[in-house]
Amino acid sequence: MSRLLRTSHILAWLFLTGASLAAILIASFYLYLRPGLPSVEQLTDIKLQTPLRVYSADNRLIAEFGEKRRAPITIEQIPTIQLHAYLAAEDSNFYQHMGVDFKGLLRAAIELVTTGHIQSGGSTITMQVAKNYFLSRDRTFIRKFNEILLAIQIERELDKNQILELYLNKIYLGNRAYGLQAAAQVYYNLDVNELSLAQMAMLAGLPKAPSAYNPLANPERALIRRNWILGRMKELGYITEDAYRLASAAPLTAEYNAPDTQVDADYVAEMARADMVQRFGEAAYSDGYSVTLTVNSANQQAATTALRHGLEAYDQRHGFRGPIGQIANPDRPVDELSRELGMYPRLEELYPAVVRTVSDENNQVELLARSLGPVTMSLDDMKWARRHRSENSTGPAPTKPSDVLAAGDVVYVTPKITDDTETVPATQVLLTQLPEVQGALISLNAKTGAIEALAGGYSFSQSKYNRATQATRQPGSSFKPFLYLSALERGLTPATVFNDAPIVFDDSEQETSWRPENSSGRFYGPTRLREALYKSRNLVSIRLLRDIGIPYTLDYIDTLGIPTNNMQRDLSLALGSGLLTPMDVARGFAVIANGGFDVQPYLVQEIRDSNNEVIYQAPSVILCESPCQLDDTPPSTSDAANIRVAHRLADERSVYILHSMLRDVVRRGTGRRALALGRTDIGGKTGTTNEQRDTWFSGFNYNVATTAWVGFDQPTPMGRGEYGGTTALPVWLEYMTTALDNSPSAMMPQPNGIVSVRIDPVTGERARPGQEGAIFELFKEEEAPAPLEPLSTTNGGSLDSNGGTPSSLPQELF
Repeated sequence: MSRLLRTSHILAWLFLTGASLAAILIASFYLYLRPGLPSVEQLTDIKLQTPLRVYSADNRLIAEFGEKRRAPITIEQIPTIQLHAYLAAEDSNFYQHMGVDFKGLLRAAIELVTTGHIQSGGSTITMQVAKNYFLSRDRTFIRKFNEILLAIQIERELDKNQILELYLNKIYLGNRAYGLQAAAQVYYNLDVNELSLAQMAMLAGLPKAPSAYNPLANPERALIRRNWILGRMKELGYITEDAYRLASAAPLTAEYNAPDTQVDADYVAEMARADMVQRFGEAAYSDGYSVTLTVNSANQQAATTALRHGLEAYDQRHGFRGPIGQIANPDRPVDELSRELGMYPRLEELYPAVVRTVSDENNQVELLARSLGPVTMSLDDMKWARRHRSENSTGPAPTKPSDVLAAGDVVYVTPKITDDTETVPATQVLLTQLPEVQGALISLNAKTGAIEALAGGYSFSQSKYNRATQATRQPGSSFKPFLYLSALERGLTPATVFNDAPIVFDDSEQETSWRPENSSGRFYGPTRLREALYKSRNLVSIRLLRDIGIPYTLDYIDTLGIPTNNMQRDLSLALGSGLLTPMDVARGFAVIANGGFDVQPYLVQEIRDSNNEVIYQAPSVILCESPCQLDDTPPSTSDAANIRVAHRLADERSVYILHSMLRDVVRRGTGRRALALGRTDIGGKTGTTNEQRDTWFSGFNYNVATTAWVGFDQPTPMGRGEYGGTTALPVWLEYMTTALDNSPSAMMPQPNGIVSVRIDPVTGERARPGQEGAIFELFKEEEAPAPLEPLSTTNGGSLDSNGGTPSSLPQELF
């Protein structure tokens, strides 16, 4: 045998031996790793990490919660040319290979050996699916081998389009965008089917290196990568020469697009987030839930705006507290000043600005405002800025800009907007300041309890504390309607007379005396309950509570669903000395508004899962008299399973009478500002506590109940002249102007058993026939005052000029 033949045999044996060893090694790896590989069936059950999205009742986006922005789509929703762009960039042989491109792997290995790094890549789209869904990103041989085995397994069990759909929904494309649809929205604010060819190629260039080829971070490298992909698409016959030429010449149009929240409702969004986490735990942030709330976007925006306007108005009435900071040498270059301004936060429409020059001669101030650039402000735009001295005192009105500001001052400004925006330069601003006072507004659908709008403070970014649901404050006189309703249930009437006169209560244990007064400091003598309520007479309320009893009143209020655990067990209860949240007060007024039925406020109307299937629907609410036929409905009935029965809590005749009394608060009492709505169906009640620490207005018609509260987080006097009618009612009024726009009048229907009787306005008794000055009053039929006997002129009696008013009056009724 020749030497050449022997050498050939030796090489052949060596090759066979090597091949056998390689096969044994590969088989060993496979047998070792195969049990640990996940089942491909899991891919069909994968829940992509999709953020929680919160929507208003009219489908406006309120908020998005979650680390990853993702919007899963099907392969049918993706244009073919977009699929071709990814195939050209990542895996042109995708539809030919079995999951692994061995030529590509060999080429990558040779590049690694010869150049020290991989230039062309070796992973197929299927291998990337295996890695993205199941495997770690560790750069180890074992991980790569797992990737190859799993890719082959995926190709055996799924078709190519399924694999491509999984890939395009999972890949990370930079700027928190996971998946093709999310990236289209992040970079172009478009859906996938709206992209141009150039934009499609740009997105196809991101998987290889989302940072290096990012059009926002590295536009030059991104442009090179995009045009290379366009060239590959032309080579592969996916696009024509003309299409290539036009797309490669197109400019970069990418810019960052944050989720466009369409409603200013941060407090509502936080309530929804907390609710979802309570229901689903941390999965709420990643499992693709969408939540539809009960709030209407127009009403919610009106509530947010109205509260801010009201707090700003109060704040400016009490003067300018001075600049929020100082910046030295304000004549420095703009970029240097801008960096220092970055330390001052922007809050809502308040922009921090540094004063550059002050000109008293021109009555003008030049400033540099964060996000707005160079702006100007005239003396008229700061006329309100009297110096704040105390809650009851301000300095003189400014006569020149230097009375208010100096160069280097950092203040808040807001863009100047008028009805005639064309006459206002875009660079003109108003002086403002961040209010220290706070507030809340809650509006409920009176029949269902659905929250139609809620604002929990001036700015959620300033304070996460939701005053609407968390702040327990004294309701003051806004508590009185609950007291008066309990009295009407007890048998008293709007014509019952109590004496509005001084009263002193001694506390022997504390060695103190309590001398309650009316807000005016005056006393008015015998007063009917109707008049006492609309004029908010404190002494009458105290005597009323003493007459019907504190235990009875608390028990009755408890039956209305108003919490009594933080209420005083003494006569100060009549003046609203207990503690309630604005939500508690709003709920109580909703019970009154709807005619006396139970109200359970709720915010979440519907929850859908990532497949857009409804998994929760708020129950329908049925107002039901007792006995209620729905009580006997079998639970298995599908309709009954999602119904909440609202039972009657208060006698409808008592509530109807109270409605008429509270409408008088608006017509002739402390709530007269609400007449600006031009409606006759509005009732309500103001509330102000000692030293004006809390101010309220709660108003309603038959369909909606809204409560507004204004005060400081740490109870502090708000100043003389600050009452519920001057601080809270304007907030309520601005909101209700929107909430009731174009809605018809809604008044509670008159129930059976109500009569209208002419009475003497002084005594509250039935008027004598022909008596002048008599007025009509509402009564329950059985409680109407009895007719009076005609006056006799033969036994010494005589008629006065009013037709016979008695000469004596009750001195005090308890």
